Amino acid sequence: VQLQASGGGLVQAGDSLRLSCAASGRTFSNYNMGWFRQAPGKEREFVAAIRGGLDSMYYADFVKGRFTISRDNAKNTVYLQMNSLKPEDTAVYYCAARPTWYTGNYDASHNYVYWGQGTQVTVSS
Repeated sequence: VQLQASGGGLVQAGDSLRLSCAASGRTFSNYNMGWFRQAPGKEREFVAAIRGGLDSMYYADFVKGRFTISRDNAKNTVYLQMNSLKPEDTAVYYCAARPTWYTGNYDASHNYVYWGQGTQVTVSS
C-alpha cells in the first residue's frame, strides 16, 4: 500500500484544516487507517484511527471534540478534519495503514505496516 498525505499548511489558532491521505496498491477497505503526528523533539504520537468497515473510530484524548477521522472507501482516501487548532497541534502528520486482521492497539505506531510521507501542520498563536 502506498500512502500520500496532503492538506497541511500554516494556519492561525482557532482555524481548521482537513488532511487527506490517498492510498493505492491494495483494496482500501481491507485496511484500518490511522493518523499520527510528530512535533520537533518529541515522540510520534497517536491522533486517530478508523476501521476499514467504518464501524469504529478511535481518538487521542487531546483531540476529542476537535478532530474527526473519516474515510471514503470508494475514493481510497482517509481524512482528518481538524477544528479549533492550537499551537500545540503543530507537527508533521502521518497517515498509516494496517490490514484489518492485524491485532494490537490502534494507538501504537508499531502496529501499523505502511506509512505515508507526512504533511506539515503549523499553527501560529
